[in-house]
Amino acid sequence: REMEEEPPPAEPRSQRFVLWLHGLGDSGRANEPVAGYAFAGARWAFPTAPTAPVTCNRGMLMPSWFDIHDTPITSKSARDEADVLRAVERVHAMIDQEISAGTRPEDVFIFGLSQGGTTCSSLLCSTPTSSRTL
Repeated sequence: REMEEEPPPAEPRSQRFVLWLHGLGDSGRANEPVAGYAFAGARWAFPTAPTAPVTCNRGMLMPSWFDIHDTPITSKSARDEADVLRAVERVHAMIDQEISAGTRPEDVFIFGLSQGGTTCSSLLCSTPTSSRTL
């Protein structure tokens, strides 16, 4: 009887992956020119936040990672942690998809401007230290 060989495990992608999150009202596409400045050979992703009403902008529909109730934001400002956590979950899903495709976690880099930066910070603060390689 012949021994069946198992296929070799998939090789991890050696290429770095950069996930760039734009600010409130912006789009991923508008930020694509930054890809040429750093991380030569990296794959970049520029997702656009879902379009949603933004309370501080009188309910105007715009790309937004989460709602902002008022500006300036102070310690007394209304907060919607659930909305921020939904944004974090969406970003985690993007990262998980990239890792499932073979990118090593240590090769994933996330950046964000303004509201995208807040989303990145929230993601890092909500990721257990033991699993944080980002």
